[in-house]
Amino acid sequence: MEVSLTQVFDRPVRGPEFFEEIIRDNIDLGRPDRVQLIFGRRITKQTPGLFRTRVIQDGVNPSLHIAYKQIDLKQYFKEGRASRTQTTIGNAYDLGSNKSLCNLPYLQKVGRQINRRLLEVERVSHNCGLSGDSIQRVVQPTVTADGQKAPGLRFGQPRVMALCVALTMFQHLINGFHNRDLRQHVAHLLGVDLHSYSANQMTYDLRRLLRKGIIFRSPGTNRYFLTPYGWKVARRFARLEGRVFRPAMAATGDGHRRSWLP
Repeated sequence: MEVSLTQVFDRPVRGPEFFEEIIRDNIDLGRPDRVQLIFGRRITKQTPGLFRTRVIQDGVNPSLHIAYKQIDLKQYFKEGRASRTQTTIGNAYDLGSNKSLCNLPYLQKVGRQINRRLLEVERVSHNCGLSGDSIQRVVQPTVTADGQKAPGLRFGQPRVMALCVALTMFQHLINGFHNRDLRQHVAHLLGVDLHSYSANQMTYDLRRLLRKGIIFRSPGTNRYFLTPYGWKVARRFARLEGRVFRPAMAATGDGHRRSWLP
């Protein structure tokens, strides 16, 4: 069974450029932590299949493929003017259903949800523009409306860059995170153990992120979520590091600068 969604560009000349950027920004969607959220299924060590993103080139037209068991999620640029997203279901049991024809509406609904989840991830990752004033508010110390001091998050500082990359991990967009969750990711990106990046340091960083409006805490809980503004900040910082400064440092022969992108 195939469930597809075709979106036609009103400016076809913009389509190929946009689609190639989408592929470049979402090349890691095949990772297990992202696949399980796109397909709405839990991934364990016993889950069969290879988890990877494939980009297949047919002539000059690339296509993006993400697999879960016998389900193939494919996206490609069609006839020079449309982006087509399609989910092909090879085995109904992979979605908790059987092969009875009465289950076709259910499979169609799930297929549409998978397509929409992929498009939503791409929409959010693509829309991360920030003004110069917004960036200044992040990197410079500020004061909140209720008079609390918000220390700056300086671009290029190792701890700040590790925070930004950790915040852009896909599971945080859906489920949020706790202090211990983010701390493990930041420590790993810094290349240190949890003793070197303490819980108090993580609490300080969370306070900075809260007062800058990058995250918010769910009332009555210790679970944090990224704000739309926070996603833009974290994504923009991670992109600048990965696409501008890291390649520039490599070109100038500076091998001592650490790469924060996984």
